[in-house]
Amino acid sequence: MPEGHTLHRLARQHRALFAGRAVGVSSPQGRFSASAALVDGRVLRRTEAHGKHLFHHYGPDAVVHVHLGLYGEFSEEPLPAGEPRGLVRMRMIGETHVVDLRGPTACELLTAAEARAIKARLGADPLRRDADPDRAWARIGRSRAPVATLLMDQAVIAGVGNVYRAEALFRHRIDPQLPGAALTREQWDALWADLVTLMRAGVRKGRIDTVAPEHDPRRTGRAPRRDRHGGEVYVYRRAGMPCLVCGTPIARAEHAARNLFWCPTCQPAAIPA
Repeated sequence: MPEGHTLHRLARQHRALFAGRAVGVSSPQGRFSASAALVDGRVLRRTEAHGKHLFHHYGPDAVVHVHLGLYGEFSEEPLPAGEPRGLVRMRMIGETHVVDLRGPTACELLTAAEARAIKARLGADPLRRDADPDRAWARIGRSRAPVATLLMDQAVIAGVGNVYRAEALFRHRIDPQLPGAALTREQWDALWADLVTLMRAGVRKGRIDTVAPEHDPRRTGRAPRRDRHGGEVYVYRRAGMPCLVCGTPIARAEHAARNLFWCPTCQPAAIPA
């Protein structure tokens, strides 16, 4: 599933392509046809992302909400546009480009009030200027759930997925099973600041890179990582491979129906109080 930096990057791209101009909106697949007709030809006022949700604002009474889920994706190409390929849920045609959306979990037309209600249910997004890390800390600091669970809870922190979760915990040497209530405020402040830095870099580069310069393959001579997610990482999808810091094989376990990756040496299990 795309993580928050991908949605913020899409919001930027769509803003550059369409904002302030009339947009042709259709649903070649047919599942979004009625809603598409209501915004077709209207001016896209602004775009924004909150966590893993994308919002296209056509006015106070018309907001297109998209959640990509596991299989959703956008594609874009310059005009003239060819015939839609595959099951295109929504097609947007502007002055220079066409953007197609395929396979999303959600593509729906909302009022501004309905869009605000979705955002109100989401936690602090490290990529938003209005993010409130104290609100997230209030939830984390009193929770007995593992910090690995809390970081993936979109009602606590919006936009963090499996990659950022694993990598941020490694970078701060935090045991993924540490209860939220056992995390110190100092650890939380450092973790939040790091998520902001890492995710902003993800927006700029379009990939997730988390390794320090001294562990970069160009410096160490190791082979670059080859993975569809791209980027150089410490633990994500490196189960059984040596830790880039200490050499211990990276561990993997299922955690809340997702794969969890960590280094048993760099992230030792917390000793119960």
